[in-house]
Formats: sequence, structure tokens, C-alpha cells
Amino acid sequence: MKLVFAGTPEVAVPALDALIASGRHEVAAVVTRPDAPAGRGRRLVASPVAERAEEAGIEVLKPVKPRDEDFLARLREIGPDACPVVAYGALLPRVALDVPALGWVNLHFSLLPAWRGAAPVQHAIMAGDEITGASTFLIEEGLDSGPVYGTVTEEIRRTDTSGDLLTRLAFAGAGLLVATMDGIEDGTLKAVPQPADGITLAPKITVENAHVDWSAPALRVDRMVRGCTPAPGAWTAFRGERLKLIHATPVPERTDLAPGELSVGKNNVYAGTGSYAVELLWVQAQGKKPMRAADWARGVRIASGERLGA
Repeated sequence: MKLVFAGTPEVAVPALDALIASGRHEVAAVVTRPDAPAGRGRRLVASPVAERAEEAGIEVLKPVKPRDEDFLARLREIGPDACPVVAYGALLPRVALDVPALGWVNLHFSLLPAWRGAAPVQHAIMAGDEITGASTFLIEEGLDSGPVYGTVTEEIRRTDTSGDLLTRLAFAGAGLLVATMDGIEDGTLKAVPQPADGITLAPKITVENAHVDWSAPALRVDRMVRGCTPAPGAWTAFRGERLKLIHATPVPERTDLAPGELSVGKNNVYAGTGSYAVELLWVQAQGKKPMRAADWARGVRIASGERLGA
């Protein structure tokens, strides 16, 4: 088939690579978000998908909005049979959905109908799910509600951050997306409506959502830190400034600390929760680089009884 691929971040690149390498389909163009300011100089930078497409010699389309007439005219001119999508980052209007005869097929990183929305991997970890996966589905105007072509499953490991899990799903999902394109082309794959039961929503997690509640149990704090790593980053307050929590681990044998209370040893930093303590392993103070929690604690000279979140 002739394809126009839509995607923006690094997590979409494995799927683009897999489609290019498949040899069966032609990736005629790529649709991605416009260049965005990045770095200290805030210079405009192309998306990872745009950079990969340009390396491969593929035409790149960067509409400000996917309903822009110039973009729609070019899409119709290319005439794709189908448009595979991975984390494009913009809602597609009906006028764009109607262009490819076989529709826009999204690779979504959850087992639909669970975790519809922008942050399925983060929410799965924060909810304590043991299994997640990826789904391919036909995009319609509802939020991730279209009929499903196929799925792959993935275990959520005890130490997984959202970055770890998303990387594995990106590669497993790339194979699923290629197989879905193959099945659509040869007519062996039909989309099945999602069940009405089991719908959960995964809205974008903001910085404010990532504020750690030390009265919560240790396992919930652990899931918050892992689910928000690398972005937006779980955080707490310390001496009136934000402290980002990069890596922490539950310590069931420490039950002597009040919620948020700090205990500092020679090479260990513990914080109390609503159940037992967590050990802080890596943190990032405001305006500083990430560092080992023990090094941070030595630098700030934590007094007895000081607490996080105060």
C-alpha cells in the first residue's frame, strides 16, 4: 500500500523504521508537528520523526493544524491507501480522516479500551497494573474509541519507569503496526469494536499531577515516581523549593518514619510514607543536575526531624 505516516516523538521512530524496512509498503510522506523551540537557546528543532524521514529521503509535511487547506490538498494529491499513526499529537478532523480509503490506523500503547488518552503508559504504572500492551485501531472522531485490529501484551516489571516500558512497547508495537498494515492490505484482518466495559481514561499528566503525597502508602509513592519518570517528573517540596524524585525504592523494614520525615545515613536517605519508608536513590534539586540522594543530603545538611512536602 501507499502510506502516509503520522508521528512526532522519538517513541514513534521505531514504527516508521519498521514500515520503511518492511519492503511491502511505500511510505510516501510523513506528517509531523511543526518544529518547536528546544534547548537553552530555544532554537527551532525538527521532531525526531521529521529528522528520521529526512534521513530516509521521505517528504515531510508539518501542518500547524491538520485541517489546513494546503496540507489537505497535498494529502489528497499523494493519495495514500492508509495512514498509520503513532503519537502524532494533534486531533484529526473528519475532512482529513476521509482522505485515505482504508483510514488512519493508530498504534496506541495500552490494551484498549483500557487507558484511552494521552498518557496510557504512565497511568498503567501508577495504577499498579501488572500487564499492559499496545493496540492498533481504526481512528474515528471519538477518543481512542475506534475498532481494534490487533494487540500485543507486555509485562510491567517491578522497577519499570514509564520511559523503560514505553521503549519496549515502541518496538513491540512497531511489529504490530506492520502486521496490521499487511493484514489490511490482503484482507485477512478486520477491526473489532471495543467492548463497552473496562474503559479507563489516561489524560496527560501535568507537573501539578506529579506532586507526591507522602501520606500515601509506599507502593503508591513508588508507582508515582516510576510512572512520572522521565516526564513530567515526580516532585516534592523541600525548604520551599521543588525537589524532583528520579529513583526511589520501597523499604518495608523501615516503619519508624512519619510521612515525609527524612532519615539520613552515611550512604542512604529514607523518607517516610503512609505505610513504610522509601529509600531515595536519585534526586534533582531545583536548578541543579540529577545526583545521588546521599550526595544531595550531605550538601544540604538535613537536620533531624526535617520533612519533605512541608
